[in-house]
Amino acid sequence: MSSLKIYSWNVNGLRAVVRKSQFLSFIEKENPDILCLQETKAQQGQAEIDLPQYEEYWNSAEKAGYSGTAIFTKPKPLAVINGFPPEIVEEFKVTGDIYGDPNKEGRVIAAEYDKFFLVNVYTPNAKDDLSRIPLRHKHWDPAFLAYCKRLEQKKPVVFCGDLNVAHTEDDLARPKPNMGKKGFTDEEREGFQNFIDAGFVDTFRIFTKGNGHYTWWTHWANARVNNVGWRIDYVLVSESLRPHIKEAKIHPDIYGSDHCPVSITLEDI
Repeated sequence: MSSLKIYSWNVNGLRAVVRKSQFLSFIEKENPDILCLQETKAQQGQAEIDLPQYEEYWNSAEKAGYSGTAIFTKPKPLAVINGFPPEIVEEFKVTGDIYGDPNKEGRVIAAEYDKFFLVNVYTPNAKDDLSRIPLRHKHWDPAFLAYCKRLEQKKPVVFCGDLNVAHTEDDLARPKPNMGKKGFTDEEREGFQNFIDAGFVDTFRIFTKGNGHYTWWTHWANARVNNVGWRIDYVLVSESLRPHIKEAKIHPDIYGSDHCPVSITLEDI
C-alpha cells in the first residue's frame, strides 16, 4: 500500500442515503480505499448496494434500524473484530444502562491490516438530559481508549468515527451557549483529551487550525447552510503514523446525512 484514502461517514441510515442516490455518487467521486460507516441502521444486505470492488464487514445492532457500523475496504484485512473483547468489557464494566447494552448496538468494528489496525466507532450519545454521561465518562470512553492502546502494542492504530463530542471551543460554532450540554460537557471533552494525552493525533488539526470546520449540523434553522455546526467526527492515529499523513479533510460538500464525511490520506504505509 503506497497511498491509502480512508474515509469515515455517519450516514444516519444507509438505506436512506442509498435511496437518495447520494451514496453511489459519493463512492464514484471520492473513490475511498477504505470506508468506515456509522449509524448504518441496517443489517448487511438490507441496503441495495452493488460494490464488487469492496469487501464488506458489518457490525449491526441487535435492535433493528438502530446504530451499527460497517467497513467497506478494497485491501483485504488480515482479520476483523466486532466489538470490545470480553476482558475490556469486564474491566471497564461496559455492561449498559437504562438505554440498553452498548455492546449489542454494533458500535465498534476493527480491521487488522499489514501495517496498522483500523478501528471504526460510533460513540454513544450522552442524551439531551445527559443521562448517558455516566456510561460515557466512567465506562465507554476509558474502555475504548484501553482497547486502542492494547491494539497499539501490536501495530499502530487509526481510529475514526462519530465520537459525539466537540473537543475544544474551535470545534463548534457556538461554544458559549452549548457549554455543559450534550457533546460539550467537561466529562466528554475530558474523554477526548485522554486520547490526545495517550499519544493519539487528531489528524485534521495537523493541517487546519481555528473554527468554522464542522462535520454535523442540526436539521433546524438552516444550520448547514449557515455553517452553524459541530466537529464531532474524527480520524485519530498513533503518533508513529503522523509522518505518513499526507492530508486530512472534512467534506461538507457531500450531502445525504446530517453528518458529512471526514478523511485522511496515508502515504508510504
